[in-house]
Amino acid sequence: MNGMSRPDPALANRRTNLVGIGRAELAAEMAAFGAEPFRARQLWHWIYHRGATDFAAMTNLAKGFRERLAAQYELHRPAVSRAQVSADGTRKWLLRFADGQEVETVHIPETDRGTLCISSQVGCTLNCTFCHTGTQRLVRNLAAAEIVGQVMLARDALGEWPSPREDRQLTNIVLMGMGEPLYNYDNVAAALKIVMDPEGLAISRRKITLSTAGVVPIIARVGAELGVNLAISLHAVTDELRNRLVPLNKKYPIGELVAACRAYPGASNARRITFEYVMLKGVNDSLAEARELVRLLRGIPAKVNLIPFNPWPGAPYECSSDAAIAAFSEIVFAAGYSAPVRTPRGRDIAAACGQLKSQSLHPRFAARIAAPPAAVAVP
Repeated sequence: MNGMSRPDPALANRRTNLVGIGRAELAAEMAAFGAEPFRARQLWHWIYHRGATDFAAMTNLAKGFRERLAAQYELHRPAVSRAQVSADGTRKWLLRFADGQEVETVHIPETDRGTLCISSQVGCTLNCTFCHTGTQRLVRNLAAAEIVGQVMLARDALGEWPSPREDRQLTNIVLMGMGEPLYNYDNVAAALKIVMDPEGLAISRRKITLSTAGVVPIIARVGAELGVNLAISLHAVTDELRNRLVPLNKKYPIGELVAACRAYPGASNARRITFEYVMLKGVNDSLAEARELVRLLRGIPAKVNLIPFNPWPGAPYECSSDAAIAAFSEIVFAAGYSAPVRTPRGRDIAAACGQLKSQSLHPRFAARIAAPPAAVAVP
């Protein structure tokens, strides 16, 4: 076959998945299928509002029509390879797609919200030196169906169908999982439009935050086309250091990134841009750097998330001390910016920031996470 691999018959013979198809595409698909226009609206309601996984459940559709649909289409979710629950209630799913590739999705419950952290790529191309997820090679982008599927699977696990209006366990979404969302913008945008649709998954754009390491040319599109909250993985205040921590900075330096944030559509005191800053001992945690951060952010409606570094095997960094983090935070607070210290969640199941997919790729990390705590001598 001239060195070419044979196509997978199982993938070639799969029915068309209707999950991940937007309104216009669903209408066009149903028109081509020979269905009346209102059928697309009915299907949208069943797929995205009621979370149906079987056409047989769609009881207001004629039986013959349901059978025809089932013969040509499917309502496919990612498969769960592993589900884990942390001691703090954080839940993590290792999800497998049709081609065998895997990503992780995390649900973080809090007293006033429940945040789902979703992935946009299999692996990552950014190579941020403090992030274990970022050191894993990029395999491919996720399709819109695979991004939406993460939200729908979490709703399945949490028992939140039909889409609830109040008392939700899944209230917020952050695109802070595996991958750089703006290097897969078209699929991310298509997925988020489905997630935000008020007659579907119905999660408000004000409850969605997209995090980027700084793909400057796409940032304005995010604000203009999606209107979601923006988070910037900053982590350094000089180009020299950020080039080392976040290599993307060599292409889009801090000055260009900050300018794009100043121009971000919709940014205001009510909708501040979040700047994420991982605290690395002796690297980026000095008081001088805190003051320079304040200078950089001057005039931008902003808040700062200080993130204690989460370790992984072979990491070249240590977490800043509590005292150093507190002193850094105080300087930023004194300048009028909120600067909370993010409480690490799900560390015991490798679900914390920068740890996603660590367990499945690194057996030594998995063994360390799973090991019982060392015994403590009692005097």
